[in-house]
Formats: sequence, C-alpha cells, structure tokens
Amino acid sequence: MAIITKLIFCSFLIIHANATAQDLSFNFYSQTCPSLEDIVANATANIISTTPSLAAGFLRLQFHDCFVRGCDGSVLINSTSSNVAEKDSIPNLSLRGFQEIESVKAAVESACPGVVSCADILALIARDAIVRINGPSWSVTLGRRDGTVSIAAEALANLPAPFFNISQLKSSFASKGLTTQDLVILSGGHTIGFSHCTSFSNRIYNFSSTQNVDPTLNPAYASVLQGECPQSNLSTNTVPMDPNTPNKFDVNYYTLVQSNKGLFQSDAALLNDVFTKSYVNTHSSNIATSFFFHDFGESMEKMIQIGVLTGSQGEIRKICSKVN
Repeated sequence: MAIITKLIFCSFLIIHANATAQDLSFNFYSQTCPSLEDIVANATANIISTTPSLAAGFLRLQFHDCFVRGCDGSVLINSTSSNVAEKDSIPNLSLRGFQEIESVKAAVESACPGVVSCADILALIARDAIVRINGPSWSVTLGRRDGTVSIAAEALANLPAPFFNISQLKSSFASKGLTTQDLVILSGGHTIGFSHCTSFSNRIYNFSSTQNVDPTLNPAYASVLQGECPQSNLSTNTVPMDPNTPNKFDVNYYTLVQSNKGLFQSDAALLNDVFTKSYVNTHSSNIATSFFFHDFGESMEKMIQIGVLTGSQGEIRKICSKVN
C-alpha cells in the first residue's frame, strides 16, 4: 500500500511539473508588455558591451536559480535579519550580475509595472547575453512567477559541487529531470567564465595522503594552476575555466577535458562514463561547434522550465532582491 501511495504521489509530481511548464508560452506578455523582449535585449546588449564577462555570470545565475526551488528567481533575493538567502550560501558567494538584473527589472517596470517576473527577466537576460558574445541561442517561453522563499541551506544541498564524481553528477541532474546528455552538454557552459582557486585547490595541493596533485589532472596544467593560485591567495585569485579562449563560447572546453585539463573534478569526471566521454571526444573539434550550439540550446530550454511557478503561484516582485 505504501509503495502504491508513493507511486501515485510521484506521478502527481510529474504531472504537476509538466502542467506548470506547459503554462508558459512565447506570447505570454503580448498584451500586457509587448515591448518586453526588446527592452531586455537592448539593456543586455548595453551591459555586455561594457562588461562581456557578465555573459558567463548571467548564465551561472540562471543555472544556480533553476537547481534550487526551480526557475523562480529565488537566487536573487537578499538575506534578511531572520533568514540567510540562497545568494549568501557558500556555492553562490561568487555569483555576479545582481545589480545589472535590478537595472533591467527597473527598465521593464517603467514600461510595464507589476507585470513581468524577475524569473522571466533572468531567463531572457541569460539567453540574450550568450547571444551577444556569439554563443548559441535558445527559445524562452514566458509566464514564470517569482518565488517568495530563498534559503541558503537549500542551495548547498541542491547545487552540484565542483568535486562531484560522475555518479553524483548524474544523480543531481536526474533529480531535476535532466538526462546524462543534458549533464555533459550543460557542462560545456564552462567554456566561458572564471573560477576562484578555492573551487579546485584540492586538486593541486594535498590531494591525498600519497599525492599532492590529482593524478587525473595534466601535470603541466597543474603546475600552471599552482603558479596562478599560490596557497597564500587561494581565496582571492581567479583563473579562466578555459585558459585558451576564456571569452569565447566554443567547444574548446571539450578539448581541454579530453586532454585532462578540465579545471574541476566534475569536469574530469565526464571521462568516467561511456556516454559523457563519447560526447567529449566527438565534440572536441571546431567542426562540432554548430552541433554543440544546437544541443546546448535544447538543454537550456529544458533546464529553464524546471519547477516553474505559474498562475497564482508565487508573486511578481517589484524589485528582484526583495519579496513584496
């Protein structure tokens, strides 16, 4: 009886998740805020023209939002005297772009007050920012509502860590309705952006009782990383996740992983599964760029529908950092 009840409950969750995602549409704001996508696209273009590195920042914000309570903008909420919010959780301390998102939200509010959610604005900004650096594009259906809860501990519990092995990564993605294929494709987002040394320092210092450096890391690259991340500056120094083309959205990430130069243990872990290793190997050449762009777009379309709030759920925040 308990098993039957559990199966019914799980089926309800799946049906409910699909139903809310199906409530999203391309013309959701066609009557209430017809200029929305132009406003966001123009504002994002201005931001990226000034600070191109924020393209990676916005993409990371989107990922970190969707993996905790779904794509509800909860990562944007500030902590209060009575609650530590997601953005102040350890995995999120290096997130960037909050002020810029608030500026875009303010522009949207000026045109369409109280209509467009921060969750939808983040989804549009992340897509438009990657397009501005000549990366892939993807379709963004709209109609998300903003969450009203943001808890730091949930970010720590739900975000896949940079030291995860392949089993942990697959389990993490599966818990969000994403496949092993989505895992290896979305990992390709590490082709842009920077990381603090603390996120991988365990690979280059005191890796184990018998080895100082992770044996799965290219020795020459490990030496370079030690030079860029001296033990005295681990908390402040940063390095590009793709040292060859750090500001270009391309397939060089897979070339690096194939050569044992993936920055994180979670990158190296992609070589420990037959499917993910095959994807890495077949997409490590520039001729695969268009295929990767297509795949990345499809996986992003799936990810930005995780756990969305629609209808009367949640709210439309007036400012993204504060619940109404």
